[in-house]
Amino acid sequence: MRAIRTRSQDRILSLLKSIKQGISAQDIYVELRNRNQSMGLATVYRSLEALKMEGMVQVRTLANGEALYSLAQQDKHHMTCLQCGISIPINQCPVHDLEEQLQGTHKFKIFYHTLEFFGLCSQCQMAQAAE
Repeated sequence: MRAIRTRSQDRILSLLKSIKQGISAQDIYVELRNRNQSMGLATVYRSLEALKMEGMVQVRTLANGEALYSLAQQDKHHMTCLQCGISIPINQCPVHDLEEQLQGTHKFKIFYHTLEFFGLCSQCQMAQAAE
């Protein structure tokens, strides 16, 4: 059953579809203003929260605490460098089978999952070794 969405939620969804990558709520706010679809920042956050609870939007929190929003069907996993912040996508996912298993055994409706590894990229490792 599809939830009834507000115009604000629809605007955010179509923006996320066109961007195809994680974007902060602040950047969503700015981007909508640029498209003459202005809404208040509080409305952006409220709409994102509602879309998240519906399973339409996923949120990924970076090492610096910034939250990036994207469409939930984008199943992306990352290795993130704690030093420079570079985020390297991982294409293979070892968690899909586990997800199906958990849904069955726990009767838990999973919208999406994230897999994130944190550490140092090769350039930051070399810079550290040179110090």
